[in-house]
Amino acid sequence: MNNYNYLCFFTLIKKEVLRFLKVGIQTIVGPAISSLLFLAVFSLALGKSVNSINGIDLSNFIAPGLIMMTMLQNSFANSASSIGQSKFQGNIIDILMAPLSNIELTFGYIIGSVCRGIICGFVTSLGVLIFIPLEIYSYSSLIFFTLMGCIMMGSLGTIVGIWADKWDQQQGITNFIVLPLTFLSGTFYSISRLPEIWQKVSSFNPFFYNIDGFRYAFTGVSDSSLSHGIIFLIIINSFLIFFCYLMFSKGYKIKS
Repeated sequence: MNNYNYLCFFTLIKKEVLRFLKVGIQTIVGPAISSLLFLAVFSLALGKSVNSINGIDLSNFIAPGLIMMTMLQNSFANSASSIGQSKFQGNIIDILMAPLSNIELTFGYIIGSVCRGIICGFVTSLGVLIFIPLEIYSYSSLIFFTLMGCIMMGSLGTIVGIWADKWDQQQGITNFIVLPLTFLSGTFYSISRLPEIWQKVSSFNPFFYNIDGFRYAFTGVSDSSLSHGIIFLIIINSFLIFFCYLMFSKGYKIKS
């Protein structure tokens, strides 16, 4: 990669970051408020009947899951909406004509999504800390699962953005795949309370490993093997990134 390509690569990332920062009330503050409302509703509704989960105070158990859920959903939304909007408006040609390789395009969109996910998670955490005194148990787990979650959803959002021909298709993926998988990933409950068959089903949900590992970073307690989750996420992220690269290199639905 020569110096000019460095400039193009970082310009793409800058474009992606400025794109969501310009409407920060919608893309950052809105998701944070939604997460705080979830926290308030579940704490108030279940606080008297369920005091703790796995020995952890209910609010302290739910809060990390909500922060990670916010990061996952917004990382996905960033790349999916950015590429989709460029396709539907016909200006994606401006990106494709730039002297960027396919791997640079891939990582440019993914890094932009990671930035949005991390910023949304940080703002949400600040809101949560007003009400719940969270403490970090493992910084390494915090960093690893934050990055793995945002990369996973940024990659998936890139794939969906390239694949979708209209907004309805993007919303279909969000409503019927992303949202169900996030809500069924142990955000509001411990999978140890589920029947054995559903525990096994949950073990195939990558969202579960992100949320479980991220919660471990604050509580020191996890529902699954962290090493299993780490290997699982590395494999699935490698696959998703490679698939993004293939879609750009083939020009699938963007060069034809």
